[in-house]
Amino acid sequence: MFLRTRIRLSERLQFRVWHRHPRPSQALARHGHCAQVALQDNTPIARVDPRYLSYSIDISVVAGGFWWEGSSDIRKGLGTLRVPPLDLSPGKLDLFVQALGPAYLRVGGSEADKVHYFDAPEDEPHSLVLTRKMWDELHAFIQRNDLKFSFTIKYGLFKRSQHGDWNGSELEKLLQYSREHQYHIDVCELGNELNAYWAFHGLTSQPRARKLAVDYLTFRKTIAGFLPDAKIIGPGSAFWPKLGETIRPFSNITRRFLETSRELDSPIDIIDWHYYPFQSERSPIRTRKATLPRMLKPKALNDFSRYAQQMRLWRDEFFPDAEMWTGETGSAQCGGQAKISDRFASCFWFADQLGQGALCAQKVMIRQSLIGGEYGMIDRLTMKPRPDFWLSWCWKQLMGEEVYSCVTPSHMLRCYCHKTPEVQGKTLLLINLSGKPLKILDYGFGKKARSYSLTAKRLSGKKLYINGIKPRFQKGAVRLTDFDKKSMSDTLPPYSINFWCFE
Repeated sequence: MFLRTRIRLSERLQFRVWHRHPRPSQALARHGHCAQVALQDNTPIARVDPRYLSYSIDISVVAGGFWWEGSSDIRKGLGTLRVPPLDLSPGKLDLFVQALGPAYLRVGGSEADKVHYFDAPEDEPHSLVLTRKMWDELHAFIQRNDLKFSFTIKYGLFKRSQHGDWNGSELEKLLQYSREHQYHIDVCELGNELNAYWAFHGLTSQPRARKLAVDYLTFRKTIAGFLPDAKIIGPGSAFWPKLGETIRPFSNITRRFLETSRELDSPIDIIDWHYYPFQSERSPIRTRKATLPRMLKPKALNDFSRYAQQMRLWRDEFFPDAEMWTGETGSAQCGGQAKISDRFASCFWFADQLGQGALCAQKVMIRQSLIGGEYGMIDRLTMKPRPDFWLSWCWKQLMGEEVYSCVTPSHMLRCYCHKTPEVQGKTLLLINLSGKPLKILDYGFGKKARSYSLTAKRLSGKKLYINGIKPRFQKGAVRLTDFDKKSMSDTLPPYSINFWCFE
């Protein structure tokens, strides 16, 4: 409904704008080199959290589990190679995190349901363990970088007979230790992608919605005993492009889970879902394989709004006061796709999804991942920022909390508008998905004051340029003024992401 309404509004806007203002030359219009963008209303239609663009570090990377780099295969939802625990001591990673602040840090992922807290059981000597030292270092990292913390807590019930009897005894040990050391968890989640347990742990492991809601009630009470101010987030259901929640009614548990939670008087403070628009070659389910051409297809980008609106309808029906979050998202499932997820081409889906998410009432969008895998914004092995790190930095600098509605009739142009942070005026995000320059006629935004164009020499390029300049930290900082030297233009470069600031 949202997309159909947006199309209808675009069609009406096209008629009004083209008849109210002089037409561009027939040659430009005929060859598709000109596009119009108009602000629909000067009143914001939504507001995102100040930490809207947030990110995760997978528990496998934090604790040294099975991960994706170097792995060409998959085993029970995991990579096949074990990695050393991430070094979270003060250093270069702090610099990157502070550049993308403020933010939530989510620690979750597939091994969140297998990890043990502090000690390994005697019969599992090689299991993944989140040690006290790791927990201490993680909280030190969070505190010195002014992050808020979202933590996925182990569900771990892999037998159907156990569902409905979740026990928080192992968790209580971690929570008691955290209370003694004044460690805070802002957002708590039970289990990772519980509607996809069938894919990760076998068909008989898939929880039913009602049993899961009973376990969430126990979980809520356990958390409240130690962290009364923490918010409960769930159910973190995985959605696949084209398929949604996949197998009906076996794993389509989200609506029934929310309905039962309301019946049990077990409110969910944040309703979240997980979504990847593409799948890597590792993924056993490939409904939309990640390829270079598909990364820029408008049709491939539109599924996000369809599923976000479905989640919003369920939120409105069962917990209308709850926030909506995209609790995990990345370019391609199972670690990302090599030579695509780590290249300039991967900036386009993320820029567009950030814009869509704000319009679809998502308060927070958590990017998988900050570091680790081909989809990491920072290369874990070289500690160098990738192109979508710089896109994220630009978003943080230029796209504020207030969201406005803008439209364009152009098929290959995506447009989004937010208030510019800390100053009067608006920022217009323009994404040119075509390989041709695009002249823009803009209406209603004000006087154009600055512009920043993100480009690369090719879509598969490792280097991104902002106004033709390669971004880099100088004396520990990077500033917008480093890129203000480009002359103003009303034409978007081919395959580019552009931020236009208006006064």
